[in-house]
Amino acid sequence: MTRVQLKTPQEQALMRQSGQLLSQVFQMLDSFVTAGVSTMEIDRQVDTFITNTLKARPASKGQYGYPYSLNTSINEVVCHGMPSASRRLKSGDIVNLDITLENDGFIADSSKMYLIGDVAPAARHLVRVSYEAMWKGIETVRPGATVGDIGHAIQRYAEKHGYSVVREYCGHGIGREMHEAPQILHYGRPGTGDVLEAGMTFTIEPMINQGTHKTKTKKDGWTVITRDRKLSAQWEHTVLVTVDGCEVLTLRSEESNRT
Repeated sequence: MTRVQLKTPQEQALMRQSGQLLSQVFQMLDSFVTAGVSTMEIDRQVDTFITNTLKARPASKGQYGYPYSLNTSINEVVCHGMPSASRRLKSGDIVNLDITLENDGFIADSSKMYLIGDVAPAARHLVRVSYEAMWKGIETVRPGATVGDIGHAIQRYAEKHGYSVVREYCGHGIGREMHEAPQILHYGRPGTGDVLEAGMTFTIEPMINQGTHKTKTKKDGWTVITRDRKLSAQWEHTVLVTVDGCEVLTLRSEESNRT
């Protein structure tokens, strides 16, 4: 990765616009993602909505050779789950939908967990703790804080609840490119790593597992699952470091109480 690209006020405005568009994709999906729908149908719905309704571009499609507009990671899938016409969501599933959108040259990245039908209490708890862990990380973001502060807040909260934090995948700077500096680890020690500055934009996207933090990649070369096949959950937002804190650029309407 290259050096951190601090965004100008004009670039921040464009990032904000991309983030607001992406939040509309999840608002659309809230009524579409139900038991019986295939993950490929979700992919097509997202592609059509971003392209035709929002007049933007699904930024994941074609990135590193990936053929789809989103990742659909179900149950023990940690990340990078590929849409499938044969995999239909069923009651009891938990699924992470990870979507990127580019508009006017700038990219936003976010993911959300969906609980399908009658989800077991243990799975619901994992999803809830994972969400709060992400926010614990977001709440540390301000000029002068460090990447280690973010990771430590997430790790402490997840481990307090008996869960583990995936090590192999991390958040990342984002802007004109999908992956920019700095890397945002979701574990770590306070006061270590890159120091945050106003104008930075990056993702916070912890992957929290019921069992071991260890993962493995399936033969398709994309899909990452938990080594022990226990459940995993993930949430993600794109954030901007402001002069006195941070702004969540991909904030969704149901999260207005978080600001």
